[in-house]
Amino acid sequence: MEEIVLETKDLTVHYDGRPAIEGVNLKIPRRRITAIIGPSGCGKSTLLRCFNRMNDLIPSARVSGQVFFEGVDLYGPDVDVVEVRRRIGMVFQKPNPFPKSIYENVAFGPRIQGIRDRRKLDEIVERCLRAAALWDEVKDKLHQNALTLSGGQQQRLCIARALATEPEVLLMDEPASALDPIATMKIEDLMRELARQYTIVIVTHNMQQAARVSDYTAFMLAGEDRVGRLIEFGPTQQIFTRPRDRRTEDYITGRFG
Repeated sequence: MEEIVLETKDLTVHYDGRPAIEGVNLKIPRRRITAIIGPSGCGKSTLLRCFNRMNDLIPSARVSGQVFFEGVDLYGPDVDVVEVRRRIGMVFQKPNPFPKSIYENVAFGPRIQGIRDRRKLDEIVERCLRAAALWDEVKDKLHQNALTLSGGQQQRLCIARALATEPEVLLMDEPASALDPIATMKIEDLMRELARQYTIVIVTHNMQQAARVSDYTAFMLAGEDRVGRLIEFGPTQQIFTRPRDRRTEDYITGRFG
C-alpha cells in the first residue's frame, strides 16, 4: 500500500469565472514520480500549480475543493503559503536562473531562511549541486554568472536551487521541453535519482517521457466545454498498456492530441 503525500478532493479552478479544471480527485504517492499527461489546454499546469498554491499569484484564479498535504488542507485559513512553497518546490518549463552567480542561485533560499554561516552555505551549495548532477561541471566556476550555463545546465541549477530549501515534493512543469535530447536524458536520469528521496509530480506533453520516468500517470482531458477533468489515474505501465477508459487509449495511441 503506497503512502499518500498529496491528495485533491473535488478540486475545481476558475479563471475569470470560467472553470479550467473541475472535480479532480487524485492521490499522489510518496517518493514516486507521478506524470500528468493530456493534450494542450486540458488543465495539467493548472492542477500542478494547485499543489503549492501558485494559482494564488493569478488575480483571476479561484480555487475550490481541497488539496491535502500530509493530511493538512493547503487552502485552510491558517496555512503559511511561504512554508507550503518551501516544502513543495517547483521547477518551471523554461530555465529561470537568477542573474547571479551559480553559488548565489543555490544559496538564495537558505539565505532567506536566515542561514548566514559561510561554511554551512558552502555545504548546502555543494550538496544540492551534487544532487542535481551538476557539481562536477561547475565546481571550478561557482562565482560565474548562472546565465552563462547551457540550457540543460541552467535547468539542473534550478533543480539544485529548489532542493536547497529542503522540500519534500518537487513539482516540474515540462522541465525538459526546451532542452535538446541529451540534456533531456540527463534531466530524466536525475528525476529517477531524486525520486529515492523526494516525491516528484511532472507535467509533460511527451508521452514517451512519461512512460520512461514515471511510476504513476494521470490522464486529463478537456471536453467540448473546454473544462479539464481527470479521466484516469493508475500505475504507468497499466495506463500505457491496459487503460480502462477508451479516451485514454485513443490519446496514447495517437488518435487525437
